[in-house]
Amino acid sequence: MAITYKDSGVDLEVYEESMQRLPKLMHRTFTPRVLRNDGGFAGLFALDFSQKLFARNYKQPILVSGTDGVGTKLKVAIAAKKHSTIGIDLVAMCVNDILCTGAEPLFFLDYVAMAKDDPTLLEHLVQGISDGCIDAECSLIGGETAIMPDHYELGDYELAGFAVGVVDKQNIISGKSVQPGDVILGVNSSGIHSNGYSLARKAIFDVGKHQLDSYIPELQSTVADALLEPTLIYSRLTRSVLSHYKVKNVVHGLAHITGGGLLENTERILPESVDLVFERGSWPVLPVFQWIQKLGGIADSEMEHVFNMGVGFVLIVRPFFATSIQNMVKNLGFECWPIGQAAQGTGKSRFAK
Repeated sequence: MAITYKDSGVDLEVYEESMQRLPKLMHRTFTPRVLRNDGGFAGLFALDFSQKLFARNYKQPILVSGTDGVGTKLKVAIAAKKHSTIGIDLVAMCVNDILCTGAEPLFFLDYVAMAKDDPTLLEHLVQGISDGCIDAECSLIGGETAIMPDHYELGDYELAGFAVGVVDKQNIISGKSVQPGDVILGVNSSGIHSNGYSLARKAIFDVGKHQLDSYIPELQSTVADALLEPTLIYSRLTRSVLSHYKVKNVVHGLAHITGGGLLENTERILPESVDLVFERGSWPVLPVFQWIQKLGGIADSEMEHVFNMGVGFVLIVRPFFATSIQNMVKNLGFECWPIGQAAQGTGKSRFAK
């Protein structure tokens, strides 16, 4: 008896239905630099505008790329059957990283893998990715959907993302210009973002015995809603600040606070002769972290090592401009606090004693 692809678990007709739902979600993210290539094998993007009025006039354009996923936050989304925001997390995890070079995000590509074609699920996932790209001010120009019935359990899926940006070589922010006296500005996170979910899930579900639909009074939300709060995207923030100071070298360092917490993620950009000294209590620790810590009996040092603790992004700036930058960030709708300063040292980040 002859077998078909459908017999193996892949239905090409359903796959085609899935594909037909995606172009509208991509097109809404397009800018004039996207060259339409619907149905083609690759996405096309012009590095600069052809119109003189909008031309960036790069002198030495450097492409910046990054890739990431969302970790075991996926397990929460799958269990809660809430799939329309996890794509925002995917965009955020990739774009926020390339922002730390001072880059302007240009375009994004996604990879979705699942056990069985599910057009509605795929549409929800790409809707979130599309929403994230609009927030990040970049274009979703392509992607891949893989159906692997023998590799994934029914209902499971995997997400990965790839972001590309550009920065003029003279404007690259590497952190190497950080110097003693610089002020550290912390920008709020929206919650756990997309790191530390293995520890969070263990504390909440294994130790605390909560369910996804459990209502938590101190969080004023269900467990599912608290855990699935989308990661903030800091693209408009960084682009606004950097475009405001086009001539002066005002921002010396940028850091996306992910796994490893505040100390590890800022230490990686420091010159060897400078330390960053953070002041505990200079920003509000979000209730979700206090709740998780109490549930799991987790040590302060472990919490600070795993989670962002309420600070999702850091700018290290010249002291004279710190207040004006802080106000600019607040006017964009974020919270922003001076949380420490740079000092002579050996390239370490630490908390003040």
